[in-house]
Amino acid sequence: MLRIAASLVLLAAAAPAQEKKTEKLAPYYPTPEFVVNKMLEFGGLKRGEKMFDLGSGDGRIVIMAAQKFGANATGVEMDNDLWKQSMDKIRSLGLEKTARIIHGDITTQDYSSADLITVYLLPTSNDKVSPILEKQLKKGTRIVSHDFEFSGWKPEKTETIDDDGEGRSHTLYLYRR
Repeated sequence: MLRIAASLVLLAAAAPAQEKKTEKLAPYYPTPEFVVNKMLEFGGLKRGEKMFDLGSGDGRIVIMAAQKFGANATGVEMDNDLWKQSMDKIRSLGLEKTARIIHGDITTQDYSSADLITVYLLPTSNDKVSPILEKQLKKGTRIVSHDFEFSGWKPEKTETIDDDGEGRSHTLYLYRR
């Protein structure tokens, strides 16, 4: 009996530690380029401002923010393949000084330096990140949400973008903290 107990202790010690499972807050669904441009314009992004894209996917918002708007752009993406793809694209475009993607969980980052935040998350995910943003964001920070509102927040402006051949319209919500 003692041998069995000792063997179980050894097996337990040898078993890999359980990793904390990070919850995926939205499926990957790329924002069309014309909507990306509209989101950044709608948010009033200016040269040199600090922006974050939460759940940055293939990095298209971060890349356009750095390349076209001259922003200091950071994305946060937990999917390893999407993170790698976006970082490879940033490197190939020579944007490493103004664009980067953090490989991590959007709920554990520091957004206190943000001038603009962009999101394309599900409504329940917006509800999960809103307390983080409320706590961290400085007064005046702008948030542009694609298609889904933040419950309990009142948008400063809303804009519907007509279909551009994709088969549906898009709604943008602008919030200011």
